[in-house]
Amino acid sequence: MTLEATRASPPPWPPTPGRSPQASACEPYREAIEQALARRRDGAAIYRDLVDDHGFIAGYASVQRFVRRLRAERAALRDDAHPVIETAAGEEAQVDYGGTGPMVRDPETGKYRRMRLFVLTLGYSRKSVRLLAWRSSSEVWARLHEQAFRRLAGVPRTVVLDNLKEGVFAPDIYDPALNSLYRDLITHYGVTALPCRVRHPDRKGKVERGVDHAQRALRGLRFESPDAAQAYLYRWEERWADKRIHGTTKRQVAAMFAEEKPSLRPLPVEPFRFYRHGMRIVHLDGAVEVEGAYYHLPPGWLGRRVAVQWDALHVRFFAWAPPTWVL
Repeated sequence: MTLEATRASPPPWPPTPGRSPQASACEPYREAIEQALARRRDGAAIYRDLVDDHGFIAGYASVQRFVRRLRAERAALRDDAHPVIETAAGEEAQVDYGGTGPMVRDPETGKYRRMRLFVLTLGYSRKSVRLLAWRSSSEVWARLHEQAFRRLAGVPRTVVLDNLKEGVFAPDIYDPALNSLYRDLITHYGVTALPCRVRHPDRKGKVERGVDHAQRALRGLRFESPDAAQAYLYRWEERWADKRIHGTTKRQVAAMFAEEKPSLRPLPVEPFRFYRHGMRIVHLDGAVEVEGAYYHLPPGWLGRRVAVQWDALHVRFFAWAPPTWVL
């Protein structure tokens, strides 16, 4: 009995292209999908284009996964383009307004209002101080700084801030003009202010992460008083924010702050004496009214506009108004 071997037919040439089981069905269409993402097309629109224009046969879920992966790759490239700025212990703090804080009942109206969130973040340890305020002004901005310094029990050497009007009177790359009250406050505490360049928010990315972290913790909460809201923030910082492992440093925030705290400058013996300022006209009797009291000036100043600066103890008159005063 003879056995006749059957000859197998040769494989087709060139071979049919295939893909790895781990590869996406969207990989052959990567360029088209990237171009669609650049035009801000969403996943559903990209899927329809692939079916209509390229005869795509895989499901919509495959397109969703591939689009998600491409967006993650683009985000990683952006992170590489903006490396993390490392600073020495006690060298730098970044400050910012969060814009929107929690909903708190206003004691005057009885209605819920959204408070503003102020955040100061140390550059080395990422330790943050988060404070709440009803409104914003140059005095409120300065008082929030002092309150943050007091809570840290120390002062950093520099403060990086945005070019908001409460702190910066005139933005400039080389010589920005600070508001007089804010300038005097940081001088009292021995701090140097470094305003960011206009449209360069990445310079203070650490504090912006701290703002986002707090806003997510406060989302959906309401408080009956500002003190209750601030107490919640303090408790959340101590129990959760300070005990977390930071994603960049891979270390606990509280442990790094314990290392950084000795490098902070000591607080001055006395707190800053806040003052108010404005413009007044010297009346014909030679007197100027400030807070319901009258002060007499030399006769040669009759009819002139003078700048006034006053606090609980002193009243000062200037023949000219400093340009950094917001009047």
